[in-house]
Amino acid sequence: MPVVAAAVCPHPPLLIPDLASGAAPELSDLRELCLAAIEHLAAADSLVIVGSGPVTGTRYDATATGSFGPYGAPGVTVGSPTGTPVLPLSLAVGAWLVEQTKTAALPRVSITVAATETPAGCLALGQEIAQGNERIALLVMGDGSARRSDHAPVHLHPRAEIFDSTVAAALELADTDTLAALDPDLATELHAAGRPPWQVLAGATAMAGLRGHLGYHAAPYGVGYFVASWAL
Repeated sequence: MPVVAAAVCPHPPLLIPDLASGAAPELSDLRELCLAAIEHLAAADSLVIVGSGPVTGTRYDATATGSFGPYGAPGVTVGSPTGTPVLPLSLAVGAWLVEQTKTAALPRVSITVAATETPAGCLALGQEIAQGNERIALLVMGDGSARRSDHAPVHLHPRAEIFDSTVAAALELADTDTLAALDPDLATELHAAGRPPWQVLAGATAMAGLRGHLGYHAAPYGVGYFVASWAL
């Protein structure tokens, strides 16, 4: 099967040390786990990064520029340092993480999926990504619910932890059926930005026979973060 490995990471801008300030040590374990998961993708022929964006299906090559200026670090960029910033946050964080690893040597493309994309549309995009003969690695960027605690960006929701626990179990087991069945309305209510990218992952790997490992699941700022590795 063309998809031979996948990694799932969150995309808070605080993963970038220049943005984290005093929180940098607090997130060091999460950052290192993300980098380790991405290192395991380097044996593929090419890399596809999937993350949320304004519309579904916009594609960027490795030279596309992303800037962390809007988050307080104008000097931190990815891609071409002289280009106009075009990458949404999810793909900019993904590109930054990749560029810290040997996986950066792979040819890569980054693809957006809209927050409002239907499950069927997400699965179809995943199936499209998996077509062809190249051995593809996926880096899937997505956060869980932003309603996990009273200190979350949006106030606590009673179903947030159950939703995220369901996702965590699916990532541990490489359970594409459960990811494909995530309710988009509930995900929207819970401010779970990862729902569309995870369903792209489900579409791309449904027949790949990958095995999962969940390396991280916590909500340090009231937002669910996951790190997972899938491999043959």
